[in-house]
Amino acid sequence: MRSEVSVTFKGSPPVRLDLNEVQPMPHDVARWWLDDQFTQMGCEPLRPTGKLLTADKVVVVAQAGGLDRFSDPKWAMEFARAASAALGKPVVHVDVPGLSISY
Repeated sequence: MRSEVSVTFKGSPPVRLDLNEVQPMPHDVARWWLDDQFTQMGCEPLRPTGKLLTADKVVVVAQAGGLDRFSDPKWAMEFARAASAALGKPVVHVDVPGLSISY
């Protein structure tokens, strides 16, 4: 089965991260990694209620990381592993300008 995370930023081609030959990240470690990145980058919840869904966290961390973070192969692969594991989906597309995720 194909396993890939792609992230789209405005005005640039999608960043595609192939996870086929990569060790999966455990679900709890993935959630911790996303929480840690969310805090380190000073991210804010998307919803005015303050409720933060896992999918929202993935989008916000990708947005805060920007193309600069995704140009670091190590960080980009950790993001992809965490996003795929936390969401429980082998194929994930993060649309940063649209603030959305599709599977």
